[in-house]
Amino acid sequence: QVQLVESGGGLVQPGGSLRLSCAASGLTFSVYVMSWYRQAAGKERELVATITSAGGTTTYADSVKGRFTISRDNAKNTVYLQMNSLKLEDTAVYYCNARLDVLGRRYWGQGTQVTVSS
Repeated sequence: QVQLVESGGGLVQPGGSLRLSCAASGLTFSVYVMSWYRQAAGKERELVATITSAGGTTTYADSVKGRFTISRDNAKNTVYLQMNSLKLEDTAVYYCNARLDVLGRRYWGQGTQVTVSS
């Protein structure tokens, strides 16, 4: 069975930093495109960042460019999201996602809560 397990969420002050991790099992991690999504209360789920299977290409939502960095360690079957200069509007549940291509099945983690508050 495929499992994606996020960790690293928590409560931080504005301007603080946090690193999320997503550990994958049950799939050939090194060939999957990995992404982070987030969903704030009462809002639609939105794409935050994506990284290709070899890690050579990354994309980011405009709202997080320059502040967030996605990376992966294929030897550890893990994708990361480094979040710096956190803002109140970054508060959301963050989800890990894996796919082979745009038409393929998407696998989701359970989510981890990030709360930015003073």
